[in-house]
Parts: sequence; C-alpha cells; structure tokens
Amino acid sequence: MAQRVARAVAELEQYLDDTARELDGVIRVTCPEPLVLRIVQSKLLDAFHARHPKLLVEFMTSDRYLDLSRGEADVAFRSGDTDDELVGRKIADSLWAIYASPDYVERHGRPATIQDMAQHPLVGFETTFSSHRMLTWLAEVAPNARFAVRNNSVLGLVSAVKSGVGIGPLPTALGDADDGLIRILGPIPELTRSWRILAHPDLRRTPRIAAFFDFIIEQRAALKPIFTG
Repeated sequence: MAQRVARAVAELEQYLDDTARELDGVIRVTCPEPLVLRIVQSKLLDAFHARHPKLLVEFMTSDRYLDLSRGEADVAFRSGDTDDELVGRKIADSLWAIYASPDYVERHGRPATIQDMAQHPLVGFETTFSSHRMLTWLAEVAPNARFAVRNNSVLGLVSAVKSGVGIGPLPTALGDADDGLIRILGPIPELTRSWRILAHPDLRRTPRIAAFFDFIIEQRAALKPIFTG
C-alpha cells in the first residue's frame, strides 16, 4: 500500500510539472491576414500576455486552411466550413456585403438589386477558391457577369475594389472601416457564417491551449467588432 501511495504521489508530481511546463511556450494561431492587425490594435493580446506572461501567441496568416490535425497550427479562427474533427466555440458573426469605390459609383452608378450585379464587372476569388461560398453565390446570382479581377486573398480583394475596376463582396469588418469603400448592397444572408475558435480535440484541454480558449471566450464581446465590424 505504501508503494502504491508513493507511486501515486510521484505521478501527481509529474503531472504538476507537466502542467507548469504547458503554461510556458508558444500558441500558434492561424487566421486570415486582415484579422491580425485588428486583433493586435485592440490590445487584447496585451491583456492575455499580462495574464499568462510565459505564453506567446504566434500568428500564422493564410487565406487557406492550415491543417490542425497535422500540427500545422494549434488554434484557428475560421468562418467557413471546417473539419468535423475539430472542436470550438462561436465568437462572432462573419458578415459580407457588396462594396464599390466612390470613383466607381460616380462613373458607373451602383446596382439597385442583387440581380443588377450581372451588369457590372466583378471582383472575386480566383478559381483555386472554387469551393468558397462567395464564388458559389456569385455564380448563382450573376452567372454571366465579367470578372475584372480575381485574387487569392481578402486583402487583394479589398485593394481591387478600392482601385475602382469593379464591385465585389467583402467582409463588413473591413469594408465598413475603409473610407475608400462604399457599401452598396447587403449584408448578404447567403454569405453569413459564424466566426469560431477551433482546435484539435487532442490539444483543446491541454493547459496551454485551454488558457487561450478560455480567454477568447471570456472576451467575446470585445472581439465582436473586430470580427464582424
């Protein structure tokens, strides 16, 4: 019995040591590039690092989905369809609307309805993003429209619409905050999704990842304008 107690004490001490080490390290967070600046400017990361000074958040920006099950990142902020294997929580709504530049509207006018978009040159993702809801929706509402620009990033879409070459869907968090853009239609219900924080279930309950998850969920009210606008 004494030996069993001694083993149990040793296992508990090892667990406590492992837990302490788990709260000392890097949390790799993947999300679209435009979110990084907005999150950093909000000072929320400063508050997280003040609470957990031995943890460091490292952003891995990409408009493609990094594979969490393969360890390409630890945590993801995502708004589209995702792997059912991942676990997470909703933190905000992802809203998209149709935008144009003031110069474009002055020269070409603005569509009064969604159906009128077919008469305007469009800005959208390139065909490697063929499964993205934006391209699927544009193909339904404006199947014969001409694309003036196709791009492989959200920031590229913003720049293209601001240049005045055409109109296109953009996240409201970016479009409404930019003086060089005018919202002309929307938000578009078919493009609405939920922003979620996600992780692989094998990592979700580790102290390092749990600390970040709990902080983000606690700060959902402050995150809403960052993600939704």
